[in-house]
Amino acid sequence: MHLAYPAVLAALLFCTGLYGVLARRNAILVLMSVELMLNAVNLNLVAFDVWLRDALHAGQALTLFTIAIAAAEIGIGLAIVLMVYRNRGTSDVDRLRDTAEGHEPDSATGAAA
Repeated sequence: MHLAYPAVLAALLFCTGLYGVLARRNAILVLMSVELMLNAVNLNLVAFDVWLRDALHAGQALTLFTIAIAAAEIGIGLAIVLMVYRNRGTSDVDRLRDTAEGHEPDSATGAAA
């Protein structure tokens, strides 16, 4: 198999994830897009490991570390999103800019109360 096939697929996955991070407002969809980007990186690591015929399989070892970090990231991220949703009633990223308690923007002037 040529290296171009998994590299192009990984580039498409990464671009899709990047679009999801930049365009989405829901925090859970942003986390899913970050996971998609990490999976694109994993695909590249394994593809280059096979292509280079590395005896130590460093690409596959780094992929395992990336999967472990992604699992920890999604666990902590979902816990934060759930706590914010319980406190604020929304998981919209644009509405969560001011996270300090008691500093809700005034609807008439747009200034902090």
